[in-house]
Amino acid sequence: MGTPAPPVGNSLLNPHSGTPAVVLDDQQVSAILGKSVRSNAGEDMGRIVDIIVSRDGQIHAAIIDFGGFLGIGTRKIAVDWNALDFAPLGKPGAIMLELTRDQVRLAPAYKRGEPLVVVSPASVGARAARSREAAAPER
Repeated sequence: MGTPAPPVGNSLLNPHSGTPAVVLDDQQVSAILGKSVRSNAGEDMGRIVDIIVSRDGQIHAAIIDFGGFLGIGTRKIAVDWNALDFAPLGKPGAIMLELTRDQVRLAPAYKRGEPLVVVSPASVGARAARSREAAAPER
């Protein structure tokens, strides 16, 4: 075995176990489950309750608990991951959704074990379609 490579960025080697580890600045990262989501107009859109990932680990959607009053009458809605803004200008720590309350209200509810319908704004849908076309093999 050779000498371990020097730390890169925030990577550190745990001196006690020799296990590689990364130290992240808690001012730069945050857990998001349970976090409140707001529309660009400042409307309460609910809380993130789950994340949908593909088998290869790509994040596709966030499930938000939407609507209701005091947790009663809420519905789980799948929203496109790319429709979420985790660093809106002037609002550190806020999570903004590029959808209106009406767009989310009209979306079908997410139900585990049923086909997944992910709601997204037109700009995100077009961007995703272009990236799928670029990644598709030529025929």
